[in-house]
Amino acid sequence: MENSGNRLSFIAATASLLMVYLASAAPIPLYGIYRAEDALSYTDLSLSSVFYFAGAVSALVIFGRLSNHFGRRPVALLSVAMTALACLLFFNVHSATPLLAGRLLQGLSCGLASTALASWVVDCASSVPAWLSPAVLSTGPMTGLTIGGIGSGFLVEYAPLPRQLIFMIVIALLALCALLIIKGTETIDAKPGALGSLKPDLKLPATARRAFPLAAVTFVCTWSLGGFFQAFGPAMAREQLHSASALAAALVFASIMAPGAIGASLAGRTHAVKAQRLGMLSFTVAVMALLWTLDMGNLTAFLIVSVITGIAQGTVLAGSIQTMVSDLDITERAGVLSVIYATSYTGAAIPTLLAGKMSEHFSLLSVASGYGVLALAGCAIVFITPLFSRNHTTNETC
Repeated sequence: MENSGNRLSFIAATASLLMVYLASAAPIPLYGIYRAEDALSYTDLSLSSVFYFAGAVSALVIFGRLSNHFGRRPVALLSVAMTALACLLFFNVHSATPLLAGRLLQGLSCGLASTALASWVVDCASSVPAWLSPAVLSTGPMTGLTIGGIGSGFLVEYAPLPRQLIFMIVIALLALCALLIIKGTETIDAKPGALGSLKPDLKLPATARRAFPLAAVTFVCTWSLGGFFQAFGPAMAREQLHSASALAAALVFASIMAPGAIGASLAGRTHAVKAQRLGMLSFTVAVMALLWTLDMGNLTAFLIVSVITGIAQGTVLAGSIQTMVSDLDITERAGVLSVIYATSYTGAAIPTLLAGKMSEHFSLLSVASGYGVLALAGCAIVFITPLFSRNHTTNETC
């Protein structure tokens, strides 16, 4: 029952996707307060990101195909409700336990959103300009994270109730999203087999399977850097860039997330593979420059280079996602998106866990340098692998 011309459904899916991710960034500017007033350690803060990523991967792998059976709207509503519940847990964070529990719930809700809401966006893509759906898929989460981070940082710095106000606002906005979802049009007929769909199945259609290896490399390289900014953005602002402001911490986090939409728009104007390669090259160069500005300790220079890194990140992500989702059947979209986001979250979680452990023994700059090495390795793989494949094919033909 595909109704791809329903623009209201596209708006509902997009707004809800943004809000779920907006909520997931809201606690991040508070990390400095949690550390200063509640004695949470860097390990606790990095674990909060790991719990978030683990929740997202679990939702993607186990529940990623539920929207093919129950429909997009019921699963979308569940995602929004879980996000609101997580916000309630953050009202009283004075130890690691509510923080970890809330982040786990946020991960689960983001995982559901990454399939049900993202699939709903694709279902309704023909009602909007052609570039907009890939842009939402590749940068919608980052845009939500950006707005949530900056908004939370501003309220923490200048508004009353710094620990609670942002979550009150988010809950109200989530209620509006729920109303939009209810008014939206379902694009999938309910069908049996929901219980069987809980069995993990990471199979990909042939076209997506061919594009996956190189796309996975780019997902890991880009999302892992985002995970580092999520866990250590406030610490970088305070220790390396010499600013204790919650708003500065939010800007450090947002500077790499917000520009992704620009990169996605650029990617939409060229061939997906070309966008993937040029985006990965630009991203790698930008990460090197980012490490240099971090070593300089100059906040302004860091933010400028971070914006450039975010644009490159959006370009490579949009290109890589498009190589996998183009020409898919409607029933294949949720499964492919599950694989894409599960790979991305796992690629972010493992380096973040390692970074948390390494931060106990090394400076943040040293830890950040590891992400530079990862970007270099990823860039080499993206450019060398196609050359090797062509040479191998030529030799077989001869």
